[in-house]
Amino acid sequence: MRKNEVIGLGALNYDVLYIVERIARGGEEVGIIDVKKAPGGSAANTIVSLARLGVEVGFVGIVGTDEEGELILEEFRNEGVETRIRREEGYTGAAIGFIDVTGERALYIYPGVNEQLGIEDIDSEFVDTARFLHTSSFVNKEQLEMQRELAKRMNSKLSFSPGMLCFTYELEDLSELIARSEVVFLSLRELTSLIEGADYEQGADILLNKGARIVCVTLGERGCYVASRTGASHVIDAVPTTVVDTTGAGDAFAAGFLYGLLHERSIQECGKLGNLVASFCIREYGCRKGLPYKNALQPTTFLTWGSAPRPRKPCKGL
Repeated sequence: MRKNEVIGLGALNYDVLYIVERIARGGEEVGIIDVKKAPGGSAANTIVSLARLGVEVGFVGIVGTDEEGELILEEFRNEGVETRIRREEGYTGAAIGFIDVTGERALYIYPGVNEQLGIEDIDSEFVDTARFLHTSSFVNKEQLEMQRELAKRMNSKLSFSPGMLCFTYELEDLSELIARSEVVFLSLRELTSLIEGADYEQGADILLNKGARIVCVTLGERGCYVASRTGASHVIDAVPTTVVDTTGAGDAFAAGFLYGLLHERSIQECGKLGNLVASFCIREYGCRKGLPYKNALQPTTFLTWGSAPRPRKPCKGL
């Protein structure tokens, strides 16, 4: 068994993306311009992105015995991802997306066999070979309990991207995972749903005081905000680019940021790397088509972008 730097854990979905004239409202009929199909899943997208950057990676999950499940496994093989994926009788998870010509989207998720993944399916030795376990959301509560239990047992550092959990659960429901996290990734919309009334600085401070070592908040066209318990924080400008589809941008950001952490970069540099990888992703339709390879990341480019430092007090206990 090889030693992987990052292992992913999360729902595995097969994405069907409809490119539409605009997102329809109830009772409307809107034309479909094109259809794109590809493997997806938040943590899986991050792991594939890291693989393209030359990082040794693996993935733990579950797929059905259908064609979509085989296509997901085939893509992992092609990207060089080592897997511990169980095949279960039934349908693979699905994500159906509608994306308009401005890049805005609406998503519908069908969990499929993802609901059947349990702690007994997790190879602890496999997970503990990695420096990071990167985990993202599942649909039901059983998988949240599985993630909590795994976080207690594992030796690797936790990278947590709660995603849809922010709209389903209260902050206290996620507090245990946040407290055990080396880094937490959220969009501004996810953060403000989880912590009502907070801006990104206030919300990040709350998560840091819950125990997270680093918090990253993606701000769309404004870039990102990154902060750590040591007191460092930065607002980092987005990379100017043509936006085609924002699907998977947060997953790509997480890959770039983790790539920086693996190479012992500062959180400011990690944030710039996250923005850079995300900028490649959103130039193409789908979560993975635009993801860059390592030779596209030029240090002389990403280290020159603007970043506004935000002085803040270190969190309690440090």
